Amino acid sequence: MKKKIFALGLAVLMAFAAVGCSGGKTEEASADAGTTTTTEEGAEGAEAGEAEYLIKLGNVVAPEHPYALGAAKMAELLAEKTDGRAKIDVFNNGQLGAERDLVEGLQLGTLEVAICSAAPLASFTDDLLVFDLPFLFPDAETARAVADSDLCQGFLDGLDEQGLKGLCYFENGFRSITNSRQPIVTPDDCKGLKIRTMENQMHIAIWSALGADPTPMAWTEVFTALQQGAIDAQENPLAMVETSKLYEVQKYLSLSNHVYNPAPVLMSLDYYNNLPEDIQQAVVEAANESKDYQRSINDEQEAEILASLPDKGMEINEVDMAAFQEKLQPVYDEFIGTGEGQVDPEIYEQVLELIEQQ
Repeated sequence: MKKKIFALGLAVLMAFAAVGCSGGKTEEASADAGTTTTTEEGAEGAEAGEAEYLIKLGNVVAPEHPYALGAAKMAELLAEKTDGRAKIDVFNNGQLGAERDLVEGLQLGTLEVAICSAAPLASFTDDLLVFDLPFLFPDAETARAVADSDLCQGFLDGLDEQGLKGLCYFENGFRSITNSRQPIVTPDDCKGLKIRTMENQMHIAIWSALGADPTPMAWTEVFTALQQGAIDAQENPLAMVETSKLYEVQKYLSLSNHVYNPAPVLMSLDYYNNLPEDIQQAVVEAANESKDYQRSINDEQEAEILASLPDKGMEINEVDMAAFQEKLQPVYDEFIGTGEGQVDPEIYEQVLELIEQQ
């Protein structure tokens, strides 16, 4: 498993960035972003003073997104399980940085917990790359069963080598395409489409194979880029379309469901190891118990979103799945192998067996 090595300069910059993001904020100042924060000033308050362990949790989504709602549930459960000894402050909307920044913050010790998509973790481990294979999972039930398997829990355990404690998998859901040009029905409709992708080589290869122009970009920059016409399209689960109000800058939603996105809930391993055993157990339990709640919220929101988007001006269409799968076979040929940045063939076969068992 690959090791992530940071230069001293980066570490210092990240430490100062984290202080700039979290230090000195008040609950009033962060209320519009949907957070409940505790700072050096706020720690003098009675409620904050009751907690022995104040845990910052960062994500890049809006407060009403299933990530954020799941994080709020986790915070509620942890406070209950520890009688208030441990409390989580949730920072939404990328207040503490983009997803890569959050993961690096965990490693540097400037952040305690983060929720992010699995794809940005590709630079930290190859194990999770299997989730990025296009059209691998037929439905959410199957994908969740695979994510909760011993095999995929082992992927989280393996992140220990990167200074990360993998707690469980939340989910972002299945990714679909939105754009401002035309309905996407066949792979040919993607030709020349300037589409935002995550910083993940397999995602870039997927859109290149479809003839699009993939453009890696932090999520916090996407709305403005779409609004200004710097890019034509993006691909994400429905909750991101709704909570980020992409219907204001995108006309077409094509239900491709091309990649399933689990969302690992990660903790700084050093921070976790320094917690008392009873608090450690409470953290793990709170994360796993909030997982099912988070997924159920995602299901509810997706149904509501599909029903409401046409009233907000979006046109929704199905895609030719078989044509897309055929066009993307070269991605499997390129990314299943034993080299760095590839899906181990044994892992791929094990996942296929788990899929067949559902």
